[in-house]
Amino acid sequence: MPRASAPPITWFPSPNCGPRRDGARPDMIVLHYTAMDTAKAARDRLCDSDAEVSAHYLIGETGQIWQLVEEEMRAWHAGAGQWGSVTDVNSRSIGIELANTGLHPFSEPQMAALEVLMTGIMARWNIAPERVIGHSDMAPDRKFDPGPRFDWLRLARQGLSIWYEAVQPAETNIDEFKKLSQAIGYKCKIPDEFLLFAVRSRFRPWAEGPLDAFDSAIVHNLAERFPVDPPVTSA
Repeated sequence: MPRASAPPITWFPSPNCGPRRDGARPDMIVLHYTAMDTAKAARDRLCDSDAEVSAHYLIGETGQIWQLVEEEMRAWHAGAGQWGSVTDVNSRSIGIELANTGLHPFSEPQMAALEVLMTGIMARWNIAPERVIGHSDMAPDRKFDPGPRFDWLRLARQGLSIWYEAVQPAETNIDEFKKLSQAIGYKCKIPDEFLLFAVRSRFRPWAEGPLDAFDSAIVHNLAERFPVDPPVTSA
């Protein structure tokens, strides 16, 4: 079934942006939730010069899309964090905020609008599905969004993100789990519980308890298929 056409995008400029540093081009998408009661409240904050935060796009619960920053520019959405070798995520990414408190599911119109928006962005900038991450992926020690209610599997089924293949439980070892998580892109110099929460929020949102064999199998599968910084091979 063809994907629905995107609703109109409303230009609502934010002053909170600047040039991408060192000639960087976006090769990532970072997804967020606003953690605010309404899309309008989030939009106003993202456009408030005193707040010093922004994103390229904001999507409301009904599927309304506001563009706040030109894609060529550096929005201020990622802050401190890292994904693989990238430490200035703002210069290398396009940020999309979803109006949601983090306490309820994301609406169907909102997800449909996100899918169409992402399809265009990924085509324009040649962004691979493995370069689509959540805020909690790149800053697992301080951020939780887009949270366990976000449907990553839905995106993966449309080629807009990644998911693990069928896996067999693997040996449970926290050091190996950290090594493999780092190979995917996660920053591992953080408390183990933050790393485990970030991985589970993305791939096992309702899992509980200590690290188990299924967690280990997931990161092993993903690290084999989607290493964040693949080794350079000679011609």
